[in-house]
Amino acid sequence: MPQTHPLRLLVLTYYWPPSGGAGVQRCLKWVKYLGDFGVEATVVTVDAAQATYPVLDESLAADVPPGVRVIRTPTSEPFESYKKLTGRAVPYGGFANEGKPGLVQQALRFVRGNLFIPDPRRGWNKHALRAVERLLAAGETFDAVLTSSPPHSTQLIGLELKKRHGLRWLADMRDPWTDIYYYKDLHHTPLAAWLDARYERQMLTQADAVLVTSPETERLFRAKVPGLGDGKIHVLPNGYDAPDFGQSSRPPADCFRITHTGTITELYHIDGLLGALAGARARHPAVPVQLRFVGQVSAALRAQVSAAGLGSITEYQPFVPHAESVAELLRATVLLMAIPDVPRNRGILPGKIFEYLAANKPVLCVGPADSDADNLLQECGAGQALPYADAALMQETLDALLHQWAINPNLDLPAAAHARYARRALTGQLAAIVGAPAHG
Repeated sequence: MPQTHPLRLLVLTYYWPPSGGAGVQRCLKWVKYLGDFGVEATVVTVDAAQATYPVLDESLAADVPPGVRVIRTPTSEPFESYKKLTGRAVPYGGFANEGKPGLVQQALRFVRGNLFIPDPRRGWNKHALRAVERLLAAGETFDAVLTSSPPHSTQLIGLELKKRHGLRWLADMRDPWTDIYYYKDLHHTPLAAWLDARYERQMLTQADAVLVTSPETERLFRAKVPGLGDGKIHVLPNGYDAPDFGQSSRPPADCFRITHTGTITELYHIDGLLGALAGARARHPAVPVQLRFVGQVSAALRAQVSAAGLGSITEYQPFVPHAESVAELLRATVLLMAIPDVPRNRGILPGKIFEYLAANKPVLCVGPADSDADNLLQECGAGQALPYADAALMQETLDALLHQWAINPNLDLPAAAHARYARRALTGQLAAIVGAPAHG
């Protein structure tokens, strides 16, 4: 039935421009396209001057449509104390920027895991709730409210609005909650772990719809709360924004360049691939190889690169704005990504994989076979997962790529079958969920 008026969606997200990094992309790109599908978005987020963003990317503000209302609120967080006590930046990306934690950091992780449940950014909740209450008191109505996390404390805002006002609530889970790969590093006591798991169950049972990024995450959540309705959880993956890829691909003709963008640590267990790459270089001495990391790389992983004898061919670049990150993909020969070698990692589907696919390059993916990432790569003809200890498959794959490069240095793939992962198309799916009846 045709809509006679726009649907109204209230979006609550901590990460919003000028925040950079992967966490901001999902809600930002949804809001960019929701108007095309008859959905009017209002965004409630944190005051950028008070937020603790891991990285900044001012350029992303250009993706916010001019007519979208963005309400910024204060926040109350303990991160200034953390920086004073440790002399380090706020940890992010599974502590990728911390290196080996000292006694003070270990103690503060314990405090974070047991006194700030689900997380220290819960201090934003009361301010966000106050802003929403003002909107409702002024007579504004919304067809749904969407809360996106991490930080998972944001889901408690949706829970509270559901209790107070019965608002239709969509809980967007960009990552698992109590199964996130660094959860054990927070040193929860049994009581804290119980409370955190209770919040997670409340989100799963009370939300009208739960959005997840991969099929495996849906299976993970359904195992926690058997009996959830068939239409309760929606797999709505991340994606790529087609306009970001308007520039042409320019793989180098003078070297075989392997590029990784984003955060990576020793937990991603790429040491086997590094060893295989060293062996492949020896077997193909006429092919100049370059390894390039763009973004946060842990000290331990840099040490692995050196130990493999690849230090002289490796370049490290710090975080760059999103447009430049895309340009780095298009200036590569092949792309490197990895799934952290942790329990229950088969459902980890990094947002970057979709931009890798949009770049139309072969992808070297270190991770578990028959995982969601492996299935996606094979579906789109971009490669397959290389299990952490499968040295033979790594060598075979690298040998084939280096041999092809010696014949033609442009290894770009034909147009891959990834169109359904375009951000605009995925936003259409979200719009349908916003307008759909609730499920129990």
